[in-house]
Amino acid sequence: MLCFQEGPQRKKRKSEAVQEEKADLLAMGTAAGSVLIYSTAKGALHCTLDGGHSGGVNCVQWHPEDGLLYSGSDDTNIVEWDLQTGKARSKWKADRAAVTSLSVSPDGKLLLSAGQIIKMWDLDTKEVYRKFTGHSSAVTTLRFATTRPPDSNGLYFLSGAAHERLLSVWQVRQDGKDKNSVVSFTLTDEPQHIDLVQSNNKEEAVRLAVVCKDGQLHLFEHFLNGPCKKPLSPSCSVQMSDTKDSPVPIPLLAAALTADKLSVQLAYGNHLQPVMERVEINTAERHICLTRDVQTSLSLTMETSISKVKTPIVNNKSKVLVPGLPGHQAPVKGTSEKRKKDTDTKEISIVERLGEIDLSKVPSEKGAPKGTASLQTDNFAVLLVQGLESNDASILNKVFQTRKEMVIKKTVARLPLPAVLPLVEELTKRLQGHPFTAVLMVRWLKAVLMHHTSYLASLPDLVTQLGVLYHMIESRVKMFHKLTKLHGKLYLLMTQVATSDSSNTVTEVDHTAKLVYEEESSDEDEASGDEALRDDEDSDNWEEDEVLEEKMEEEQVDKEEGDPDIRRDSKENGEEDMEHGNESEEE
Repeated sequence: MLCFQEGPQRKKRKSEAVQEEKADLLAMGTAAGSVLIYSTAKGALHCTLDGGHSGGVNCVQWHPEDGLLYSGSDDTNIVEWDLQTGKARSKWKADRAAVTSLSVSPDGKLLLSAGQIIKMWDLDTKEVYRKFTGHSSAVTTLRFATTRPPDSNGLYFLSGAAHERLLSVWQVRQDGKDKNSVVSFTLTDEPQHIDLVQSNNKEEAVRLAVVCKDGQLHLFEHFLNGPCKKPLSPSCSVQMSDTKDSPVPIPLLAAALTADKLSVQLAYGNHLQPVMERVEINTAERHICLTRDVQTSLSLTMETSISKVKTPIVNNKSKVLVPGLPGHQAPVKGTSEKRKKDTDTKEISIVERLGEIDLSKVPSEKGAPKGTASLQTDNFAVLLVQGLESNDASILNKVFQTRKEMVIKKTVARLPLPAVLPLVEELTKRLQGHPFTAVLMVRWLKAVLMHHTSYLASLPDLVTQLGVLYHMIESRVKMFHKLTKLHGKLYLLMTQVATSDSSNTVTEVDHTAKLVYEEESSDEDEASGDEALRDDEDSDNWEEDEVLEEKMEEEQVDKEEGDPDIRRDSKENGEEDMEHGNESEEE
């Protein structure tokens, strides 16, 4: 059984002749997918709700007025049940992931569901009214904190998630700008049980009692009138211990607020034999420690004289559930034949099973079944948890020998959170050994830090638990920077030596042509020859003209010598000719 929800009082139908008093009903979801309804007044099973879910039921929630019940399951669906008929009225898909928490508004018109994200549904139309995101892990708690309508900006609800040390308060705003939480309540550990007194108006504060996983109780009282940037600390924290000389803490299991603000109903001790007590608490004190003399050991009696062994009666409706990791379902086949007595059969030990597992073989053929890898990682995760709990070196050595990155990542991802710290401590011890072993352990440590960083960061004493690992890594990488510089210098020297050697071996370049290409004669050559002949004839005519010009110049000189006027005129004409020559040159 996974979840409990105490319901409202049920009225008998008018057709019944005998009018009985109103009976309180208790709804319990099961891992088989059914919901059991018990009558606390009669102490018997009232009815069973079947056929709605194909996976385990994680949460159930009663409607405040009508005789309706809502259930969320691993099959990602929400089912609305009618208790009068015992059948499902409606069913719809809520999220891509499993539905882990539900809550119905005080007026019965809205429903909160949590999977990967928080969704608010309109119960009349079964449509999404709002969406809220902010949690990285599965949401385990959803509660409405106020009774105001959603269109008044006064509707608030709170949510708590696994592995988180706070509670977030969300405001349903009329303008739709409600993507982030407005208030946060800080806790010492993951919330395990929550009870609150809703606020009916702005002048009334919300009273909240939270029992954490570490066994402490935290009390809060706050007026919800908008966002608050600073996380709120508890107004009072309550712890409990025994009366021995060396006191041992007694875990608190649950707490319920009463109408009287000074008293709280507590449940403490063991889950099988809890102790109920109503305690008056002075909330003016920040820390309160209660001492009780509680017998922690269970006194379970069994009849030693067993005369006959009875076999359980199995019908068609019963289902066989196998414990193991989530997602790992071993095939179970029911047989009706009687078992034969065989004295020679012995159960295979873990060491023999490890010997039969060949870690080096991986199905590489195309026809290999796809489920082999997942089953292998499941086996690794189970063996790793067993080795860490029993501190068996042989089991741990077998698991740590694998070098496949995918197998290591899937194994670490399937580990339960309580086994993360023991795994880190074991890896820290092995990292201090031989460097060959340290290379293998670094792969596991990398996978752990990649998958479980959020969980490790939420631990309050993380510094003390990982201090040895931090100092060891610091000491090993202290010389890395200097070695990197030395490697760079040596690399430059080696490249310079290599280039100088290659330059010396280079021979002189031969400038002689390796190939000479001559073009063939064409008609153009003949045409060019004719033009050359014409040029020669013109050149002969030029020579004759030059001879005539020389003769003319000599005759003119003789005349100038005979007549000085002519010489003067010639000088003037020469100067003019020079000026004309200069002008022509300038042009």
